[in-house]
Parts: sequence; structure tokens; C-alpha cells
Amino acid sequence: MISFSSADTESALDSLAKRITSNSYIVFFTGAGVSAESGVPTFRSIDGLWEKFKPEELANFKSFIKNPALVQAWYRHRAEIVNNVKPNRGHTAMADMESKVATCVVITQNVDNLHQRAGSREVIELHGNILRNYCIDCGVQFEGDLLIENGETTLCKCGGLVRPDVVWFGEMLPANSFRIAEKHARKCDLFISVGTSGVVFPAAGLPTLAKSSGAFLVEVNTEATDLSSLMDVTFQGKSGEILPKLMSLLKS
Repeated sequence: MISFSSADTESALDSLAKRITSNSYIVFFTGAGVSAESGVPTFRSIDGLWEKFKPEELANFKSFIKNPALVQAWYRHRAEIVNNVKPNRGHTAMADMESKVATCVVITQNVDNLHQRAGSREVIELHGNILRNYCIDCGVQFEGDLLIENGETTLCKCGGLVRPDVVWFGEMLPANSFRIAEKHARKCDLFISVGTSGVVFPAAGLPTLAKSSGAFLVEVNTEATDLSSLMDVTFQGKSGEILPKLMSLLKS
């Protein structure tokens, strides 16, 4: 692993840019740090009236069945936060990379839809999307917002409970999404981990899979992580600052 300070980040980015050609196959693997730069609170952030609840008390199926209106209200609140923020320069840089290389894929652990809003076309959502909801009985996608007034419970037309389309504690990742993510990890030649601590499995195993398949690994994060020792190069800083600099070098 080679770690760079701000003083020599420019030369390190120049070296990385030289690795990228029109034939490159790049995977961006993103986590909460990317969204935090847009103002999205991390999952465990204390947030007003919800500070008395632990995430584990709300983000699981048992709690949902016990008090669906409460869980729906929390996710409606979180969805409103997401709708009121914008993609940052890091998101935009990753989307712009698509026009520079043969293949560019985003594999994200975030559920906020910001990659898509930034323009990324191939986004693999490992933990779902907070802006989608579906019925647990008939499986149909629910069109509309979750209710938050008067403790009402949102129900599907069939009468079933409506839940957010996200992965809760104790649930498996979407099998097809993870299979596709593994395929890209095996095939890419450059794997860039951005804003993820690398502690949530099985997603955290993707960098190791890419490394064992011959990919060059890069990390962009504001601090060292559990993945840092695996990386070929690490950049310490915000993705919204480092990735646009990389794109500028490619454009020049």
C-alpha cells in the first residue's frame, strides 16, 4: 500500500490517470462517505426525534411487523432528507468516467439514488433504494409516499403492508445484484473503493475478489479503513475533491 498526503496527491493522481485508457474496465465501489459529502446523515447519526431509537430497532423485519407505522415514518423521514440533497462532485466525476473508458460500473452500498441522479447509468445497488417501496404480500412496487400523519400505516391495494425496498438487518443481499457485482469485480482492471469502511460483509469481500482477479486497487477515503492494507494506492481526502482532479487529468 502506498498512501499519499495532500502535498503529493497531484503526482499520484497523474500516475493513476496514466493507467486509465479508453479500454479500461473500472469499478467504483461506494459507501456512506460519498453520500455524507452531499449532506446525507450516516445511518447511525442522531437525528432529531429519532435519536431515542437505535437503527437496529427500526431496520429489521420483526420491528416492522410489530409497528409498521413507526418504521414507515422513519423511512419516509429519511427519504425526505435524500430528496432534499444533491449529488456532489464525487458522484458527478464517477458518472463522467463512463465517457472515458470502455466499461465503468458503480457498485454501491448506499440507498439514496444519488449516483443515478448524477448520471451514472450502470449502478448496482447492493442494499436497495430508499425511494422505492413494495408490498410484502403481493410483491408489487408501491407508487406513492409512505404516510407519516396520525400514525397511519401505509397499505397496498391488496391490503398488504408496504415496506421500503432496502436490505434490513438479518436479510440477505439481493442475490442477482450481488452476483452481477461479483462478475464485475472479477473482470475489472481498476477497482476504486470510495467512502466505504469495508466492514459490512459480504459486500466488503468484493475488493479482495477484484485483487485476486488481477485488478489494481485504489482507495479514496477521509481516513484509513479495514480495506487500506489491501490497496495498491490510497488517497486520503474527500471524493468530491480527489475524483474531479483525476477527471481533469484525463480530460487534459
